[in-house]
This record gives sequence, structure tokens and C-alpha cells, in this order.
Amino acid sequence: MIGKYKLELITVIAVLAFIVLFLYTSAGGKYEFTGSDDAGSQKIGELTGHPVASFTPVIPQYVPPSGEIESTLFALQASAGGLVLGLVFGYWLGQRKRVSVT
Repeated sequence: MIGKYKLELITVIAVLAFIVLFLYTSAGGKYEFTGSDDAGSQKIGELTGHPVASFTPVIPQYVPPSGEIESTLFALQASAGGLVLGLVFGYWLGQRKRVSVT
């Protein structure tokens, strides 16, 4: 039975491992919702004794005019990613069914 559902079992284990890792790393701590760049820059500054200068990009980052537009762009990005994942897993499933039929 495990051989038949091997891909599904691996997927469930990977998702559970990701959830556990997320919950473990986000529980408490002083860098709860800051980015890794901020934490890394602060740590480098502490270790070297020299403050790390903030980086200004050559091309400025796009800032949407409202939170609704930002949410819409995020939802569009998430749906595109879900579509790609669905196509990949659907293709794999179709290939597996084609091999087992012939």
C-alpha cells in the first residue's frame, strides 16, 4: 500500500515538516516578523562593530497605491503559482497512469 501512494506520502511529510519548521522558528524570538536581511545586517554590525549602511536600490521598488491593490497582486501571484503546481502534478499523474495502462 505504501508503494502505491509514495508520492502522496512524501508530499504530506514535506508539508508537515514545513509547518513544524515554521511554527518552531516563529514562536517567540526578537525577530518575529522582520526579514532575514534586517537580522543579518544587525548581527554583522554587532560582530564587526561597524554599522552596516542601508542599501538603496538603483531601480526603486514598486509600492502600490493602496492595500487592496497589493492584496490583489499577491492573490494573482499565488494563483499563478498554484496553476503551475497543478499543471506539474497533473502531468506527473497523467504520465504515471499512461505507464500503468500500457
